[in-house]
Amino acid sequence: MLILAKAALGLGVTLAVAGVYVFHEGVMHVDVDEYRSGGSHVHFWAPATTVSTGLRLVPRRHLQHAAAQVRPYLPLLRELSKELKKYPNAEFVDVRDSEDHVRITMREGKLSIDAVTDNEKVHVTVPVETLADVADRLEDAAPGV
Repeated sequence: MLILAKAALGLGVTLAVAGVYVFHEGVMHVDVDEYRSGGSHVHFWAPATTVSTGLRLVPRRHLQHAAAQVRPYLPLLRELSKELKKYPNAEFVDVRDSEDHVRITMREGKLSIDAVTDNEKVHVTVPVETLADVADRLEDAAPGV
């Protein structure tokens, strides 16, 4: 019986450590609602670590191709990810007219983009650390940047 208890404890600790690692960067959140006949409704939550892990699983040639296409913007992405960390709670853009509203903010270390029109609503939240991981991975695939 003691062996079974030790095995259960070991499994529980392993699951707890795995959960902490998977969610250590936070959660990405995407909501898209189209208000029209046949419109899409996408609500997606995922651990931000899946982006970093996914980029490690992408075949090298595909990652190099993507890095070549975004090469001019990699320094900007690198600096943006560094600078956004300095503003954990800030509002950068808030534009509103009679029908549309766009808001870009940092909330608790996450970049949040909200766009609302008469026809659709889009909300995206990404931890800043994820932007830094993407920049690192793409810079590794595109030497000379």
